[in-house]
Amino acid sequence: MLKKQKVAILGASDNPERYSYKAFKMLLEHGHEVLLVSPKLAELEGHKVFANLSEVGSVDTLTMYVSEKISSSMIDEILSFKPGRVIFNPGSENQELMEKLKSKGVEVEPACTLVLLSTGQF
Repeated sequence: MLKKQKVAILGASDNPERYSYKAFKMLLEHGHEVLLVSPKLAELEGHKVFANLSEVGSVDTLTMYVSEKISSSMIDEILSFKPGRVIFNPGSENQELMEKLKSKGVEVEPACTLVLLSTGQF
């Protein structure tokens, strides 16, 4: 069995059709501790939603569900957050941020959280 992780979802949504919502549900199903980050929500199904990363604390993995435009405006915040790993889900890729994270020793994974969970590679 893979280690249970503390995972932050950047770009959390309460829309069941959104991939960030599906990742939230699947991460919980797999027993991970999930921390949600979105300035648009305060709570999601009984889970507190943080307005920004600085409120979250340390995590093993940050999974990205925001556009390059949004993450570009958050580079300093993401770098100071110091996650162990960052997953760039399809549509969230940001080459500049990826390079800066790698230079800080952060594992960068351009992948789909849902696929990683489904295949036991998370």
